[in-house]
Amino acid sequence: MSRATHPGACPLDCPDACMWQVTVEDGRAVALRGDRDHPFTRGALCGKVNRYLDAVNGPDRLIHPLVRTGPKGVGPVSYRPASWDEAIGRVAAGLRASIDRDGPEAILPYYFAGTMGLVQGWTMGPRLFAHLGASRLETTICTAAARAALRSMYGGSVGFEPESIVDAKLIVLWGANLLSTNLHQWPFIQEARQRGAYVVTIDPLRTDTAARSDEHVAPLPGTDAALALGLMRHVLDAGSADRAWLSAHTVGWPELASRLGEWPVDRAATECGLPVEVVRRLGDRIATTRPTAIRVGLGLQRHHGAGQAIRAICALPLVTGDFRYPGGGALCMTGGHHPINEEAVVRPPDMPAPPARSVNMSRLATALTDEADPPVTSLVVFNTNPAATAPDQTRVHAGLRRADLFTVVLEQRWTDTCDFADLVLPATMQPEHLDLHTSYGHHYTTLNLPVTRAPGEALPNTEIFRRIAAALGLGHPRLRDSDEELARQLLRDAPVSFEELRERTYARTTGVAVGSAPYAEGGFPTPDGRARLLDPGLARQGVDPLVGYTPPVEAADPELARRFPLVLVAPAGRFFMNSTFASLPWHAGRMGPPRVHLHPDDAAARGLTDGEAVRVHNDRGAFLAAVAVDDATRPGLAFTYKAYWARLSPGRATVNAVTAVRDTDLGGGPTFHDTRVEVEPVPAALLAVETAPEPDRETAGPRG
Repeated sequence: MSRATHPGACPLDCPDACMWQVTVEDGRAVALRGDRDHPFTRGALCGKVNRYLDAVNGPDRLIHPLVRTGPKGVGPVSYRPASWDEAIGRVAAGLRASIDRDGPEAILPYYFAGTMGLVQGWTMGPRLFAHLGASRLETTICTAAARAALRSMYGGSVGFEPESIVDAKLIVLWGANLLSTNLHQWPFIQEARQRGAYVVTIDPLRTDTAARSDEHVAPLPGTDAALALGLMRHVLDAGSADRAWLSAHTVGWPELASRLGEWPVDRAATECGLPVEVVRRLGDRIATTRPTAIRVGLGLQRHHGAGQAIRAICALPLVTGDFRYPGGGALCMTGGHHPINEEAVVRPPDMPAPPARSVNMSRLATALTDEADPPVTSLVVFNTNPAATAPDQTRVHAGLRRADLFTVVLEQRWTDTCDFADLVLPATMQPEHLDLHTSYGHHYTTLNLPVTRAPGEALPNTEIFRRIAAALGLGHPRLRDSDEELARQLLRDAPVSFEELRERTYARTTGVAVGSAPYAEGGFPTPDGRARLLDPGLARQGVDPLVGYTPPVEAADPELARRFPLVLVAPAGRFFMNSTFASLPWHAGRMGPPRVHLHPDDAAARGLTDGEAVRVHNDRGAFLAAVAVDDATRPGLAFTYKAYWARLSPGRATVNAVTAVRDTDLGGGPTFHDTRVEVEPVPAALLAVETAPEPDRETAGPRG
C-alpha cells in the first residue's frame, strides 16, 4: 500500500481559496486537512470543506457519459450509459445542427464558479466557444454589480491589504457574514480586537457574525447607500472629512459634499428603518477612529441599487482618508491585484474569435424563453447548476424543457440541471486534475496538481472540450493546449513561474506587501490614479455619475407590499457552498430541510407556529418550507437559505421560484434580495420530498 500527502487548493467559490493537504492511499484520497503554513488560511478548513472527500468519494459520482432516452425533467431513469466516442460525437452533431440552422450564436456556453480554478473553469471551454463564434456569456450571477462599482470608483477590484486589518481600530463588516463566507478573515479581526478594535456588523439579519460582533446595525434591505450617505454627512458635519487627502487623491469631492447636504442623519435613518441615534453613534465612531476598515460583503449587491450601494460604501473611507493607514480603507474583492489576464488566455492573439452577441447569465430564464434572437438552441453547461441557482426558476425550467433545445452538462454528480440534459458528461474533481487558483479575498496564488485517480471514465473539463473541438473538426493548435500549457499562459505576467509554483505550491503574486497601505498616496488603478466619487462614464450607461442612492424595486414598492407584505432575502448557509453540497447527506443534514424564517410578529399575524408547513409565493411562483420563528430578522423581513436543489425539495421548487429576472443598476447582476412574497399555511404532508426512481449506477447512472 502506498500512502503520501500532497498539497493542493480548495476549488470552491469563496474568497479564502484555502491551501490544503490531501492524503492519498493507492490512488484514493483518504484524508484532508488545511495547510498550517499558509499565511492567510493557517491550517483551518471550513465546516463544509472539512467533508469535501464525501463529495470526491461519494457513491453518486458520475462515472460514464450518459445519453437521454426518455423525457426531460424526470431524472437519471431517462438515461443510458454511452462510450466517450458516442457521447462526443453526439455533442458535435448537436452543436453543428444549431450552427447550420441558426448560426453559431445559437450556441450558449453557460458556466460559473462551481470550480474557481482558472484552468478547468475559465480557459479551454470559453476559448473553444469564442473560436466558434458562439454567444459570449456575461458572468454576472455573483459579483457583477460589485465589479462594475469598484471599476468605476477605484479602477478595479482592489482595496486595503486584508492581513493589515489587524491594525484597524474600528472594523465595519458591511453585509459580510464572515463566519459563513470568509471564515479565514475572522482570526485577523479577532487579533485586531485583542489590540482594542471595535467590530460593527451592518446586516439586515442577525447572522452568526453579527451575533459575535460588538454591535449589530440592521438596516432595511437595499438601503445601504442611504446609510453610507448619512454616515458621510455625519463625518462632514463633525469636521472629520480629510479634505487634503480628498483633494489630492479623488475626483468629485465638491459635488459629493454638495449632495451630502441632502442627506442629514435623520433622513438616512428613516430610509433605512433605523433609530436616528444608532446612525449617529456609528457616525461618531467612524468620524473619530483611525484607521477604520470596511469589509464589504457581496450579498448586499443583490438588489436593484447595488452598484450605487457599493460605490457609496466604498466612498466612505475616501472621505475619512482611511486609505492613508495600514488597516484602513475598504475592501470588497482582491481580484484586481492579481496580475493574471484570463481574457488573453481565452482569446489568444493568434487565434480567431469572431464577434458575437453577449448573453447575461442572470437572464437565462428570458434567454431560453423569449429574449434571444436567434434563439438559443444549444446549451453547454459546466461548473454551475442553473436549474437550481438562476432567478425565475419556473421559466428557467420551462426553457430547459424545450424540445428544440440541445443541452449538454459536464458534471460530477447528478444535479437539477442534469434532469434536462440530452447528454451528461462525467467531470473530474479537484484532487484529480491540474488547476490554478487566485483569490478574491487574499493575495496568494496556488497550484493544484492531480494526485488521485478519477472514478470510472471521468475527465477534466479541459480534456472534454479538447475532444469536442476535435470532433467538430477544429484544427487550431490552441485547442490542443495541455492543462500545463494553459497554466503557464495564465502566469505569463505573474511574478512567479509554473516551475516555482510546482515547487512551492503557493506564492504571493501581487505587488502589495503584507501590512502595507497600498493607496496611502493614491495610485488607484484609474487613468489618473485618483478614486472617482464622480464618474462621467456612468452617465452613458444611464446611471447617476455621482455617488448616490438608488432604492430597491420590490422592497420599496408600497403597492406591491399590500399584496406581498414580506421582503424575502436568501443568504448563504453555513454548510452549503452555493449548490455544490446540497445532495450530500452530511451537509444536507446539518442544513436541515428548507425553512423560511419569520419574526415572531409576522408569524403571529398569520397564525403560524414554529415548524408549520407554508407556501411562500408571489406572482412568479412559489416554494414550500417549514416556518422557523425567531428574531434573527426584523418585522416585515423574511429569509431562507439559498442553494437547495429543486429535485430534493418539497414541491420540486426552491427560493428561486419567486426571484425575478431584473438587472442591478450597474453590471447587469441579479436581484435575488429584491423580492416580495406572502406566506400561507399548507398541509404538512406537502413537505414530503418525492424523488423519481433511479436505476443501478453501474448500468445507467448515479444514485441521487
